Amino acid sequence: MSFKDINVNTEYRSGSNNVIKDFYIPVLSQAVKYKRAVGFFSSSALIQIAKGISGLVANGGKIELIVSPKLSDEDIQAINKGYQAREEVISNAIISAFEEPKNYFESERLNMLATLIAENKLDIKVAFTLSSNQLGIYHEKMGLIYDHDNNIIAFSGSINESENAFIQNYEVMDVFCSWQSDFESKKVLQKETAFHLLWTNADSKVTIIDFPDLAVKKLLKYKKEKIDVDIDKKELQIIQQTKKEQEKNVFRVPPYISFDDHPYQLEAINNWMNNNSKGIFDMATGSGKTYTALGAISALSKKLNDQIGVIILCPLQNLVEQWVEDINKFNVQPLICYSKYDWKKKFKFLINDFNLGIKKNFCIVMANASFSTDFVQERLKKLKGNVCIVVDEAHNFGAKNLRGCMLENFPYRLALSATLERHHDEEGTAALLNYFDKKCIVFSLKDAINQGFLTPYYYHPVVISLCEDELAEYNELTEKIKKILKNSKNDELPEIAETLLIKRSRIISGARNKIQALRELMQDYKNDNNILVYCGATKAFDSCDDESDIRQIEKVVDIMGNELGMRVSMFTSKESPQERERIKKSFAEGDLLQALVAIKCLDEGINIPGIKTAFILASSTNPKEYIQRRGRVLRKSNKKHFAKIYDFITLPHNLDSNEKITNLNSEISLFKREKERLDDFIELCENPSESVRLVEKIEEYYNLNYIGGNDYGF
Repeated sequence: MSFKDINVNTEYRSGSNNVIKDFYIPVLSQAVKYKRAVGFFSSSALIQIAKGISGLVANGGKIELIVSPKLSDEDIQAINKGYQAREEVISNAIISAFEEPKNYFESERLNMLATLIAENKLDIKVAFTLSSNQLGIYHEKMGLIYDHDNNIIAFSGSINESENAFIQNYEVMDVFCSWQSDFESKKVLQKETAFHLLWTNADSKVTIIDFPDLAVKKLLKYKKEKIDVDIDKKELQIIQQTKKEQEKNVFRVPPYISFDDHPYQLEAINNWMNNNSKGIFDMATGSGKTYTALGAISALSKKLNDQIGVIILCPLQNLVEQWVEDINKFNVQPLICYSKYDWKKKFKFLINDFNLGIKKNFCIVMANASFSTDFVQERLKKLKGNVCIVVDEAHNFGAKNLRGCMLENFPYRLALSATLERHHDEEGTAALLNYFDKKCIVFSLKDAINQGFLTPYYYHPVVISLCEDELAEYNELTEKIKKILKNSKNDELPEIAETLLIKRSRIISGARNKIQALRELMQDYKNDNNILVYCGATKAFDSCDDESDIRQIEKVVDIMGNELGMRVSMFTSKESPQERERIKKSFAEGDLLQALVAIKCLDEGINIPGIKTAFILASSTNPKEYIQRRGRVLRKSNKKHFAKIYDFITLPHNLDSNEKITNLNSEISLFKREKERLDDFIELCENPSESVRLVEKIEEYYNLNYIGGNDYGF
């Protein structure tokens, strides 16, 4: 059998053809040689190229591959200006384009390519353009396939070797066969000549170099003892089965997600299923809570023959939209319920149809604010049968106003939170544990960093002292709070004391000296990207003498944007969801936006890619807040090897001064609250000695080593 026995089209369009099934698999099954120029290199491009080549491998065939490094503007400038050697930059770019395989199929395809390299049956070369000593990018895409009778198929076009190109984008590929017409024979010869000139470095407009040794070694790490020659068949079967299930709109784990690769996720799912599908996933930010939850729902849906209603709750509208994106990957189109959408009529009919048995399953994603309304609660109380409630950032449901919304007619329950224990609210924490049951998994921030799901970080405490009037007001408020609590006969915090505590915390959050300290620190970062500044919801002043009335966040934006000329944007609850998405995209690209300045809307699970440096001007004493903020900063992204955190620590006095201590108990109490956060950050950072020295200096200032040890007697 040869190419002549295969029905080869002159054109393949991704809208009407499955290019892998209809072209690559049948053609490569008869091939003995495969030549490709693929455009930008990435490990996902390699994986896509490997689709269909099992037949070529079985035939003992060989592959010649030309790739182009994906260089940033900075990379090209570094080479053109002579800052770095060309080969070094290209090698680094190719190495950084490798990503770990996400599932069995990707792992096996890399294994196949690694085996071909080890057997000298795959040769890769790197192409780029060089004109007047200025480096550019080679981005042609073409291919040649030969059978044992030397029949040749040439193809070219816009199809790019990436998952998006093959599966999602609309792509076109033109195909020419050497045995067809004279026209096609000439086109094949043109492509063959062009490839030969490239491969032998004889094209005057393109430079060819060998694939870097480090990249070869990287690829060889994926080699196993055997290759799975049936990999294409197996994946096609799964794809066909997935298409059938897509028509049903039921939860299924997509083929490119494998929980076997992350045992703690599989453990969480199994423990939840074995606990009658009730429980809590206590997992650090960035460790895959959402995917793990959707995996658990998929397992439960299969167990119940897909007869299940699922309600997913989120504290913020942004989080609702993030969940919808991931739910879509698990084969479901949910009903979205919050103010942006016209959802109430659809919601009402959906619940009624499920109760009547007309509809066998549903998925609803809604904001907490919508869930707690009388309209929703009245209808959900009437729900019957297999219903699962999933609550993201579940610590919020320990609050009094939401506890009453935790309905008992949901037999299946799942809570997600890295900080379930509510600060100074044992009753709220107990209510959560009573409703959702036990923790099915605890995967801490330490676990996530140690296992490579979050980046390591360097922690730099920035000590700020209160101005004289700020300290006087702080001490005055402290004394008032003490008197109120002393005279209070209830266990609950009196409302007036709560108001005074908020007022006192705002003195710390808005300490005036923070602004000048940030101004000085930012001088070293004004040309950097991927910067995040957390502000307090409070006013700010330039100095102790400044009486201007301006929010801290506005002052910070003014300094960074106007004084330092940085490209900066606020990220608050005031921006629309569409505006926030635009800001996130600009921030990720770096060239458009260097820094974000935020208050609280990043605290509840919002994903911001690529944050490398964070300045935390204000933190509450609630561990939930600073744990979540740290998690935001530590999320992994390309070329991010570690993060830096500057944490503004507020103290009553300048430690190098001889100022008189007027209220020892009050001042030590302030330090104790700041030290709780210090200790937490120090425990996991890469440079603990810097912070430990600071703590020792503070203890020495207040003679704390002599009046009560680490508890300081207060």
